[in-house]
Amino acid sequence: MLDRCDRVQIAVHDAAKAAQRFGQLLGSQVSRHDHSRHLSAKRTILAVGESEFELCEADGAGLTQDFLSRRGEGLMTAGYCTADLDGMVKRWEGLGIPYDLDNEQLYLSAETTFGLPMVISESTYRPRVGPVSFLYETTNTLMSDWRRVAAVYAGLFGLDPARFSEIGSERFGYIGTLTLFDPPNRLDRIELSQVTDNVHAMGRYAHKHGDSLYMCYVEVHDWPNVRQRLLDAGARYTPRGSDPATDPDGGWIHPKELHGVLLGVSRTGLAWDWSGREELVPPV
Repeated sequence: MLDRCDRVQIAVHDAAKAAQRFGQLLGSQVSRHDHSRHLSAKRTILAVGESEFELCEADGAGLTQDFLSRRGEGLMTAGYCTADLDGMVKRWEGLGIPYDLDNEQLYLSAETTFGLPMVISESTYRPRVGPVSFLYETTNTLMSDWRRVAAVYAGLFGLDPARFSEIGSERFGYIGTLTLFDPPNRLDRIELSQVTDNVHAMGRYAHKHGDSLYMCYVEVHDWPNVRQRLLDAGARYTPRGSDPATDPDGGWIHPKELHGVLLGVSRTGLAWDWSGREELVPPV
C-alpha cells in the first residue's frame, strides 16, 4: 500500500536559516508554510526534487521541542505516501494499531514502528525541483532482529516480502533488508539495518539510541551540479570513491552541513547496484 518515500520531517531551531542551507546545497525551494498540531510545530516545507522536506520549528511544548531538547536538530520523522489513506486506516484499525490524523496525514509513533516515527500522506504528483530527483530511502537502524521488523512492516503496510532485497555491509557494520515497494519500477524502500558491532558509526548510533531513524537517501539527475554546490560551500561530504572533486557517483553529506541530517546522494540508477538489480545501473 505504500507507493513512495515521500518526505522527511526535520526538527530545526531556525527554519529560515535551514531553508537557505538546503537550497544552497541541494537546490531546494520553499513550497509553503503551515502548522502541525501533532508535531506542535511551525513548518516550512521545501520542494526537494519530487519530494518534500518539512523543516519543523517548535511551537510550544510537544514532540518537536522534546526532540530538539533530547537530540538537537535532525531527522525526526520518516514519510511515505499511499493512494489509499482510508484503506491504510482500515488496515491499522483492524490490527489494533494506534495512529493520529493531522492535516490529512497519518502518524505512527516510534513505539509502533521500531524507533522509526512515520507520517503517511496521500500520493500526489509534484513537479521536480532542482538537481535532486527524489527521496528514495529512509534508514531504520536496529538493535532488534531485522527479520521480525520486516515481517511487522509487511503486515502494517501491505508490502510484499518477495520484493525485498537482503543487504549487508562489512564497511558499515550491518545486515538487513530493503523493503522495496515497487521494484524494478522504483527504488523506494525502508532500509532495515541491524548493526553488527558498536565500532562503526551506525553501530555506535544504534547502541546509543536503540532502534531509530538514522539517515535518508536521495537520487540526483545532476550529480555534478550537487557536487559543485558542496565544493563551493566547503561542505563536508564523503565521496563513494576517493576524490570528492571528481567522484562520478555520489556520497554522504555530513549531518553538520544539513542541520543534523545525514544525507546519502546517488546518481540516477546507481542504487540498484546494492538493491538486488545490478543490471539496471546505467553507465556513467
